[in-house]
Amino acid sequence: MNNGVSQKKDFTAAMRQFVFDNKVFFIFIPLSILCILISGANVSYIVGEVASRFGRNTCLVLALIIPCMAGLGMNFGIVVGAIAAQISIFWVVHWGFTGITGMLLCVLMSTPMAIFFGWLLGKLFNKTKGAEMIAGLVLGFFAGGLYRLFTLYILGGVIPFDDPNLLPRGFGLRNAYDLTGNLKYSVDDISFLTTAVVLGLAAIVALLCSALYDKKKGKAVNGKALTMQLVLSALVTGFGLIGKSVPALNQLYGQKRLILADAVVLAAAALLAYALWIFAGKRPAKGSKEMVTVIRFAVAGVVLFASNMVPAINKLYRSVRVPAMTYALIALFALFNNWIVNTRLGQNMRTVGQNRAVATSAGIDVNKTRIIATCISTVLAAWGQLIFLQNLGTFNTVQQQDNVGLYAVAALLVGGASVQKANNKQAITGVLLFHTLFVVAPLAATQLVGDSAISEYIRMFFSYGVIAVSLSMHAWKSSGGKRDTGADGLTASMLATQSPAASDSPLSE
Repeated sequence: MNNGVSQKKDFTAAMRQFVFDNKVFFIFIPLSILCILISGANVSYIVGEVASRFGRNTCLVLALIIPCMAGLGMNFGIVVGAIAAQISIFWVVHWGFTGITGMLLCVLMSTPMAIFFGWLLGKLFNKTKGAEMIAGLVLGFFAGGLYRLFTLYILGGVIPFDDPNLLPRGFGLRNAYDLTGNLKYSVDDISFLTTAVVLGLAAIVALLCSALYDKKKGKAVNGKALTMQLVLSALVTGFGLIGKSVPALNQLYGQKRLILADAVVLAAAALLAYALWIFAGKRPAKGSKEMVTVIRFAVAGVVLFASNMVPAINKLYRSVRVPAMTYALIALFALFNNWIVNTRLGQNMRTVGQNRAVATSAGIDVNKTRIIATCISTVLAAWGQLIFLQNLGTFNTVQQQDNVGLYAVAALLVGGASVQKANNKQAITGVLLFHTLFVVAPLAATQLVGDSAISEYIRMFFSYGVIAVSLSMHAWKSSGGKRDTGADGLTASMLATQSPAASDSPLSE
């Protein structure tokens, strides 16, 4: 009898903890449903808009995972990565490079700048341990101010520069610049067949380099697993090459955008292939963590494929088109986060994030590890901003970077992440929920008050509200659930959320 009561109490406690940990998620679900019902919007329109926003914003949100793992909290400082991307776009547009060539040049230019900015940001974080989020937020405003000084006065006013398209008055960049004709959709318009060839060849090169590296280090190379993975990569490459010469395949998969129904089938196949990839590479034992991962991806692939078989859902899928390469890059960002967890550097980051004192005693250079995590996050943010701007097609030269950190952090928190624990699943879920509300909130506002202009205030309210609720409740939890009405006490408890002794492990999935 006592065991039954005890189990019931344990279950109740577990459910309360689950609801608390996903509080923002459970707030956003009913809000999104309510706004959808009020707006009366067409479902296909909502799905299309969310799909577009998902491709545009997800890489920026995924850039926040590694700092969480390293105990740095929500990295509001990714703004400096966005600034690095925008500086590179400015010069590439000025030089006249277009298309994928221009985008690759942006990547080459923004990466070293982002590493340098990330190094400076990491040094700042090491000087402000326990208050990294506040430091990152303030630095973001400061960096934005310097960026504005450069774009509005120094360029043309101090540094001689002549480009009437960018500086119509001789100094100070124009407020907005249309990227049509140069970088707009440079990534989005890459067909699936080309994406398959690029990813397949990249996988083959990565596998061979990894095998050679392991062999050089004296590590055993699993020949069967390597062969299986090379065969899978070759099949992907072959499909892309052959598809270009087969009219039926080229008509289906050679277009600039994929019909969502076809993309769902390909995504299901990719999930199943990834499950087979892990199984072939690790040969996991029954009941092991790797086997659970294999089963999870396999089930997700089957469910996704089955959803396409439902007529109503298939009709909805066929009304939406998605960019293949952009979604592939999102998958690569997520896979990178997964991969780095299993490296020595990733293990060091996890240790530093859990307890800096233990990490120091284990011989880990805590400050260096934190700087590396910040640099990686900043570089990913720069690349994410490039993806964002080429999809948006309009470059706000002065203030495009302003809300990068705010919206990315808010989306991650909506997905159920906390200050010290975040993963890919939470990032993806958060982007879908957060931007669903962004799509339907203006429509609902129009129906309620007859003015869609109020939607921008609603968006800012939700963005700041999500962050405030998450940080406040997490601080209350970290302080043992005791209320502290004093301002100093609240500040102290908020800073305690980033204490190295916190119990949550910032694992990335």
